[in-house]
Amino acid sequence: MPTLSRRTLIKTLTVAGAAVLTDVSAAQNASEIEGLTLKGNIRQSVSKWCFGSFPLAEFCKICKKLGLVAVDLIDPKDWDTVHQHGLEVSMSNVPGAGIPKGFNRIEHHDFLLPIYEKLIPQAAEKNVKNLICFSGNRDGLDDEKGVENCVIGLKKLMPSAEKHGVNIVMELLNSKGHKDYQADHTAWGGSVARKVGSERFKLLYDIYHMQRMDGDIIENIRTYKDVIGHYHTAGNPGRKDLDDTQELHYPAIIKAIKDTGYKGIVAHEFLPKKGIESLRNAVLLCDV
Repeated sequence: MPTLSRRTLIKTLTVAGAAVLTDVSAAQNASEIEGLTLKGNIRQSVSKWCFGSFPLAEFCKICKKLGLVAVDLIDPKDWDTVHQHGLEVSMSNVPGAGIPKGFNRIEHHDFLLPIYEKLIPQAAEKNVKNLICFSGNRDGLDDEKGVENCVIGLKKLMPSAEKHGVNIVMELLNSKGHKDYQADHTAWGGSVARKVGSERFKLLYDIYHMQRMDGDIIENIRTYKDVIGHYHTAGNPGRKDLDDTQELHYPAIIKAIKDTGYKGIVAHEFLPKKGIESLRNAVLLCDV
């Protein structure tokens, strides 16, 4: 999700949730953190927006200490900073491409396609493999037509994506929080991906969002493993820590991801209760 949209989400949180974010920003720096040695069967990342007040350079040092290999949802202007710390950009934001106006309407293609066409070779040059994209809101559009329109637009991007080796990745979001968002079910996104029919178009399977809409997390991971190119984690309810207060059992979920042969990255995107301690706990929990 783009920076503005993430900020908008944060503003809609409860006062208590906002207080948690303030506490996070006051957490320890990299020099105070004990390093982790991980098994590495699952390569892990974290969305920077969840730790918004950390300077990016310091946050990168923390990520390295915790055994993370990447930082997620980074703007192009910050790619170099992440790379300078020996980390990957696991998913890039795409400035100008937001959630409500996506590929599901033909009239949006004229402004979206040039944005992606310009950014794809820039991403390839910087070894950034994933650019996020969105279906857009329904606004009365039926799901079948939404699939059709997305396929028309995305197929126009595939020659460039394939040439440069860059993935265009559509995020699946719940439409309870993201009102009217069309890519709100795994099957809908899977239909788009299979009709686009390119190895350079994938789905961002957000486990929190899809738990709210579909359930059947492990079954859907297995069913759609061929079109899933990225994962996000968070606890449900509340989009908080991956702990025993929420209903998702992440060790089993991550093991299921590993068992599909997935070689990509799983990125944490939750609102931490205990700052970096929450992130550390999530990393250890998902190191299956």
